[in-house]
Amino acid sequence: MESQDRLQRSASFVVVDKLKDYMLLIKFTLSFTVVFSSVLSYLMAPNITFNLLSVLLLLIGGMLITGSANAINQIAEKDTDALMKRTAKRPVANGKMSVNEASAFAAVAGIAGTLIIGYWFNWTAAVLGIVSLVIYGFIYTPLKKISSVSVLVGAVPGALPCLIGWVAGTDELSAGGWVLFGIQFLWQFPHFWAIAWVAHNDYSRAGFKLMPSTAGPTKYSAIQAVIYSLLMIPVGVLPWLLNMSGQVSLIIVLLANLFMVWQSIRLYREMTVQAARRVMFSSYIYLPVVLLSLLADKVAGV
Repeated sequence: MESQDRLQRSASFVVVDKLKDYMLLIKFTLSFTVVFSSVLSYLMAPNITFNLLSVLLLLIGGMLITGSANAINQIAEKDTDALMKRTAKRPVANGKMSVNEASAFAAVAGIAGTLIIGYWFNWTAAVLGIVSLVIYGFIYTPLKKISSVSVLVGAVPGALPCLIGWVAGTDELSAGGWVLFGIQFLWQFPHFWAIAWVAHNDYSRAGFKLMPSTAGPTKYSAIQAVIYSLLMIPVGVLPWLLNMSGQVSLIIVLLANLFMVWQSIRLYREMTVQAARRVMFSSYIYLPVVLLSLLADKVAGV
C-alpha cells in the first residue's frame, strides 16, 4: 500500500513537472497578457456583447497560436537561452524537453488554434493569427541577432492580437481595429527597450542586438523611448475621434500616455537601471488601464 502511494505521488510529480515545462515553453504569463488584449479588442467591436463561450474560445485559440510561436522561438534560441540567467530554466534550453517534443507541440497548437478561430469566428482573423506566428517565429526571432530593427518587426506580431480580436468580432479590417493595433504597436517600444535596458548584459552575452543604439543603454536609446511615448498621445486620441469611446476614457488614456512620457523622460535624465525598471513596470500598468477604459466606455454606451 505504501509502495502504491509512493508511485502515485511520483506520477503526480511527473505530471506537475511536465505541466510546468509547458507553461514555460509557451511563456504563459506573456501569452496570456497578449491574448487578454485580443479578448478586450473583440469585446470592443460594434454589436458584440459578452458571450462566455466565445470569449473562452478566443482565449484558447489565441493561447494556442501564441504558445506555438513561443515554442518555435525557444527551439531556435535554445543555445542562447542557456547562456542567459532569465531564460536558462526554459525546458528546451535546459534539456528537460527535446526539440522534437517542442516542435510537435508547436505544430499541433498552431493548427488547433487557427482552426478554432477560423471555424468559430472567421478566417480573416485566423489568417492574421498565422501571419503573427510566422513573423514572430521565423522572422523576428532570427533577426534579433542581426539588427535592432528586429524590435520594429517584432512589434507587428505583438500588436496583431488587438487587430485579430477586432476582426474576430467584425469580420473586417476596419479603422477601429487598426487604431487598437496602433496603440499596442507603439506601446511596445518603450516597454521592450526598458526590458532590454534592464537585461542588457544578459542579452549582449547571448549576442542579441535589441537596443536602438549599438552602444547599448545610451542617451540615444533613452530618447527613442521618449519619442515613441510621445507618439502614443495622438494615437490615443483616435478612439474618441472615431466615436469608439467617450470623454472619460479620453482623459484616462491621455493621463496614462503622459505618465509613460514622464517615466521615459526620467530614464533619459537618470540613465539608470532603476529608471528603466520604472518604465517597464509603468508599461505593464498602461496597457490594461487603456484597453479596459476603452471597453468600459463601450459597455456604458458612450
